[in-house]
Amino acid sequence: METRENEQSLLSFSSSMEDSAGFKGVEKEVKKQLWLSAPLIGESLLLYCLQLISVMFVGHLGAIALSSASLATSFAAILAFNLLMGMSTALETLCGQSHGAKQYRMLGTHTQRAMVVLSLITLPLAIVLAYTGSIMAALGQDPEISRAAGVYARFMIPTLFAYAILQCLLRFLRTQNNIFPMVLSSGITTLLHIFICWVLVFRIGLGNKGAALAGSISYWINVLILAFYIKLSTSCAQTWTGFSKESLHEMFPFLRLAVPSAVMVCLESWSFQILVFLSGLLPNPELETSVLTICINTTAIIFMIPFGLSSAASIRVSNELGAENPGAARLAVRVVLVLAVSQGILVVLALLLLRDVLGYAYSNDARVVAYVSAMIPILSISYLVDGAQCVLSGIARGCGWQKIGAYVNLGAYYIVGIPLSVVLAFVFQLGTKGLWLGITAALFTQMLFLLIITVRTNWDQEAKKAMQRVF
Repeated sequence: METRENEQSLLSFSSSMEDSAGFKGVEKEVKKQLWLSAPLIGESLLLYCLQLISVMFVGHLGAIALSSASLATSFAAILAFNLLMGMSTALETLCGQSHGAKQYRMLGTHTQRAMVVLSLITLPLAIVLAYTGSIMAALGQDPEISRAAGVYARFMIPTLFAYAILQCLLRFLRTQNNIFPMVLSSGITTLLHIFICWVLVFRIGLGNKGAALAGSISYWINVLILAFYIKLSTSCAQTWTGFSKESLHEMFPFLRLAVPSAVMVCLESWSFQILVFLSGLLPNPELETSVLTICINTTAIIFMIPFGLSSAASIRVSNELGAENPGAARLAVRVVLVLAVSQGILVVLALLLLRDVLGYAYSNDARVVAYVSAMIPILSISYLVDGAQCVLSGIARGCGWQKIGAYVNLGAYYIVGIPLSVVLAFVFQLGTKGLWLGITAALFTQMLFLLIITVRTNWDQEAKKAMQRVF
């Protein structure tokens, strides 16, 4: 009898120890992800501010200067920036899994290979960007605005090459959990950018050309700061051992991940640009386009929160799969999904509380403010769904599911989202509400498919695939 009681007490003690270890494991994972995501959110916001600051300076030069700068910036984003950023996310898989497998030298090799590929791709993109003015005029834009946009775009060309290298260096550092140097570098660059813009735009008098050139200079400053840090820091001594000829080989395996990575990013970002175009075809296009632009800008800013969580998820999942820890990768997925939903609820509550005053941040027009207020409930639902799908996309990048993600995004946005937006906006005459409801349906479809794939994943098998990819 006493022996049985001792056995039961031992089993009870063992069970409590397992529960305690499980709780401690979750607590540890939460701390890791918050430690990663918080600075990543700050870094993303700071980088986003560079183009925003340039456009704000140009806004003081007049309506034509502002319209042309916005047009050129949007065209460059659609044509080049999204493509380059998307291709660089292949490093989240390659470098992240290599770091988890302790193949530290391969991080430098993968990054150098990515820099070579992206720099080569930037050459034809720069040629197309040089003809922005002619392209805009051919698409029916105002001739004067098109000419000014062409000038602004030509002075943005050096930014493309800096941006390509910068995205590679950022992911090189992120995947080895070396986050704070990126935040510091982005902070210094943003502060310098304000001063450089002022000097070139107003002091020297280069106008909108000065704002575009300031962006190029600031991006190159950011690249140089990170390059010097990587070269001189002991934390990168094992991962960056100098330039290697090995980086010039195995280009096609890199492209097999990089191309679908770019497709994932571009298909999603292009769909929002299509919404802006469609809003111009609605009755009262000035009001509809203004409200839609406010919605997109608002979501772009608050989107940095789930984007930071998404990057943290990609890092954690890729590191653990590379280290052959499928259980830890599964735990990271569960934790980041809970964090995504939690922050989404808090942001939604804030949006709903501020719904009647948010419009005043962009306009004093009572119609615009009232329309924005009416859009907030729809915007809140879309943000909640978007936050979840963003994190699931980060998990996909960490696992190397970019090709699957590309197919999911194609179906979600171009088979479900955009057609539904057209029907709701033009057939049912819901205007901007219809456009945004359609894109919300696309986000929900994307989230649902990625969630099903994630839930059904065999993490032991994913760890084996990571080993095959690394070695």
